[in-house]
Amino acid sequence: MIWNPFKATSQNCLGIDIGTSSIRIIELSSSGKKKKLENYGELSAEVFSKKPFKVLQQNSSLLSNTDITEAILAILSETKMKTKKAVFSISDFSSFFTWFTLPWMNKEELPDAVRYEARQHIPFPLSEVVLDWQIIKEPSPRQEKKNLKILLVSVPKEVIEQYREVASLVHLELFALEAEVFGLCRALIKDKMFSLQSEEQGTVAIVDIGSQSTTASVIDRGVLKRSHSFDIAGNELTHALSKSLGLERKKAEEIKQKYGLSQNHEFSEDIRRVMLPFIDLILIEVEKVCQNFYKTEEREIRKIIMAGGEALIPGLDRYFSEYLKMPVEIANPFSGVFYPSILENNLKKMGPLYAVAVGVGMRGIE
Repeated sequence: MIWNPFKATSQNCLGIDIGTSSIRIIELSSSGKKKKLENYGELSAEVFSKKPFKVLQQNSSLLSNTDITEAILAILSETKMKTKKAVFSISDFSSFFTWFTLPWMNKEELPDAVRYEARQHIPFPLSEVVLDWQIIKEPSPRQEKKNLKILLVSVPKEVIEQYREVASLVHLELFALEAEVFGLCRALIKDKMFSLQSEEQGTVAIVDIGSQSTTASVIDRGVLKRSHSFDIAGNELTHALSKSLGLERKKAEEIKQKYGLSQNHEFSEDIRRVMLPFIDLILIEVEKVCQNFYKTEEREIRKIIMAGGEALIPGLDRYFSEYLKMPVEIANPFSGVFYPSILENNLKKMGPLYAVAVGVGMRGIE
């Protein structure tokens, strides 16, 4: 079964992240416990086809298969990547996450119980989705048998089939599909993902700001506990700058990425005046996720990790830190990966952009 985010194996692998505005591919290999970056490549939708690679619709996203196929083949050809095994990321917008508890039972009884309970939580007919689940909290051998806490993930079958078709058209072996948030967790949370962790290993929120959507996720002791996606993201910032300052969209995007929230240039007041209301909306959603987690779990989030292309906006990490009153760091998925030292500066800048691709690529070599 291809849709299975909780199992892994070891071999060379491609991590393929199909975003709205770009496609990024990472080629990774492993030797023992050592992970190595073999190659990487990226193609922008604006340069390639002038239209998005995928479009968000209601609770899912639709892929532009023809453009995506041609773009992936172009990246593979240009970079001369030879690995055929691949893991594709699925947009969090297309993935439905929920958590619930079940009475303690034998593992043989769990699949039927989970499927029965899923009907109460998933807002779609089970015949239209693919399910996977994991126990995220269970009693230790010393405790009495208590409730089991289950993380359930569902993805529309239509989305699964779209990715299968893309993989077939580009002649790749589709090893797995994985929600973006799981790739981010694997790449950015250095504690082992999907395992029970000690109380001392704190709680982290990952905020992934893309061009069309933002996802705020809470990882507690290596386990995904919350994930919320919303459609306030980079495009809103660019559009607001374009409209308010009378700029073409491309120029507005350049100004956003060059100046951002920094205050040491002549345009700083105008840019901050336009962008901050939208950034504050993102922060309000992030704050809601953090507060909801604290109310239900009584555990404080220790830091924020920012990923996605918008994480590199100058001054945004500092503004996040001041607003949320906690440490904020920029995603660095390459910290546990071997690569030539000459790439150090480039990979530091690429980190937030390639975090999903690196994480799902790791899925195939661990």
